[in-house]
Amino acid sequence: MLNAENRKTLFLLIPIILVLVSYVLYPTLETLIESLKQSGTFTLQNYIDFFGPKAQSNLQALWHSVYISVLSVLFSALIGVPLAFIFTRYDFPGRSFFSGIAIMPIVLPSLVGVMAFMFLYGEAGLIPNAIKDLLNLEEVPFTISGVSGILLVHAYTMYPYFYMTVSSALNNVDPSLEESAANLGSNRFGVFWKVTFPLLTPGLVAASLLVFMVSMASFSAPFLLAGGYRVLSLQIYFSKVNGNLEMAATQSIILSAVSISFLLFMRWFQNRKDYRMGTKGIGAHRSEVNSPIIKWTMVTLGIVAMIVLLLPHAVLAILSFVPEGAWTYQTYPTAFNLENYRLLFEDPNIWDPVRNSLIMAFIACAGCAVFGMLTSYALVKRKFIGKNLLDILVMIPWALPATVVGMNLILAFNKESPFSFGQVLVGTFWILPLAYFIRFIPLVVRSTNAVLEQMDDSIEEAAQNLGAKWLYTFRRVVLPLIMPGVLSGTLLAFVQAVGEFPTSVLLYTLSNRPISIEIMNQLRMFNLGQAAAYGMIQVGLIAIVMIISYKFFGVKSENTL
Repeated sequence: MLNAENRKTLFLLIPIILVLVSYVLYPTLETLIESLKQSGTFTLQNYIDFFGPKAQSNLQALWHSVYISVLSVLFSALIGVPLAFIFTRYDFPGRSFFSGIAIMPIVLPSLVGVMAFMFLYGEAGLIPNAIKDLLNLEEVPFTISGVSGILLVHAYTMYPYFYMTVSSALNNVDPSLEESAANLGSNRFGVFWKVTFPLLTPGLVAASLLVFMVSMASFSAPFLLAGGYRVLSLQIYFSKVNGNLEMAATQSIILSAVSISFLLFMRWFQNRKDYRMGTKGIGAHRSEVNSPIIKWTMVTLGIVAMIVLLLPHAVLAILSFVPEGAWTYQTYPTAFNLENYRLLFEDPNIWDPVRNSLIMAFIACAGCAVFGMLTSYALVKRKFIGKNLLDILVMIPWALPATVVGMNLILAFNKESPFSFGQVLVGTFWILPLAYFIRFIPLVVRSTNAVLEQMDDSIEEAAQNLGAKWLYTFRRVVLPLIMPGVLSGTLLAFVQAVGEFPTSVLLYTLSNRPISIEIMNQLRMFNLGQAAAYGMIQVGLIAIVMIISYKFFGVKSENTL
């Protein structure tokens, strides 16, 4: 017989396990099974074809994906880590303002960021053509494309991961540890290498994982800038578009294996040593920059960096006022007006993608809030066999590239299934909200975990000892305490869902196309002004949500990870 506590735990676990098995485990297994099929029979032929001499394109795409991801980690670290040290350890005029500007790339969704870089630095971009005309050159002096263009976009959009995690870690380092090492005769490099760097290792590992996995899953930059340069996320898309679902499944499994292998390697690297401090951190101590030359050099560099960082946002805002036909074959836009924004309020077809994105993001995030809250409570406050396995299952959608999650859902729900209530979900409105829900569950779970782990068990026990039922205790005592964590994770999930592109491009239909897909459609029609207007709407929505998160729920920049 189960006691009361075990019955409560079982009551919680049944719906959690049912959802995870139905929409995480089952689609993943369907993809694995599909990769082992060819012409209806089970075989390893798809994997032989992938690695065989006749499929050099797949091997090239795999190597390019790993190569670009490793370089993205390196370049992002080279930008983000020094910025974190400068803004955390030194005080100079404008430091606070510049440190806020440093995270601005985070508000650009992946597709919008790539589009802004194309407008600025592409073959028809404003800056190369301005330099060409200014210097009377016959051709533009440079243009971003191929691997260099992808790496430039990745470094710009991903360095905030390193900047935020290292800044957070530096703020928690006790300065007395470094002072003690210096007093014992260690030079600055010795203090950094022996004391500071080990304490930063968990943050560096976390940022490296994020950048590597986001880069492996990157779709927008390769899609728009690759110029024939193959990566595995694109290969999955092309295989799906060409109807070769078996090869798409094989490519998805291999891409997943690489991402998860890197995850396990970095976890092993981090767990080799204990990086905890023996003292409680008292916050970073900033050194005043006294030398006028160094001080104003840093201010000048800060202004230059601010201009470079805000250029993509600025060009997006300016070009959103370019009407259709005013920048197609012309070198520069020839007209500016409010036509693109006026159409949003007068033409229902123009407004549809915005409404679709908001509705689908709201549905998905409402599900994430409820499911994430219950799952987090079970993981943190309940004891049961298989807790670690459940935690891993919850994190799988975040560890898998977005294109893989999309393929998983296609292969699982392109036929009738008991998990879809006997319906075919692929090609319907509901497939995208389901995809967003699955993708962003981990954000809500991790955010809620952080709050629940700080809540003393005695609070809940006191309410129950006074006669309150568990459900009443959860609703009146636990829920108000954990609501900031639930809402912060939900808002972050909403931000991600509004700007989501890789999963959407695999699953959307004409009736539920989101903003990101409409941006792509407008780019294909060379209606760059309308594409920029949609991009500004996305950026505006994300900025509003992030401000709300910070002001009302205390979500600081480093917590957006």
